[in-house]
Amino acid sequence: GLPRGKNLLATFFMEDSHIGYMIRQELKRQGRTVTWFAAAIHSDRSNTYKMLKKPSIDLALLIKISELLGHDFLRECSKKLTISLQTESRTK
Repeated sequence: GLPRGKNLLATFFMEDSHIGYMIRQELKRQGRTVTWFAAAIHSDRSNTYKMLKKPSIDLALLIKISELLGHDFLRECSKKLTISLQTESRTK
């Protein structure tokens, strides 16, 4: 099973690893605004900003966002998790 150490969670949810940050980076890379993104996901700007600050997101919404932006966030999260698991196992 997955290790339950707090180091794994701390690594996975660091500011530059959490999903809101990854989505913001992809929006920036594509030159898209939060206003555009909010409209595209049928949300208002305020709620969208809150969502982008969170370290986690609903899976169905993440799939929708991945399709919208043409970016596989699930794969990116999986890669980060694999790296975190490898790092965690080396420190034991």
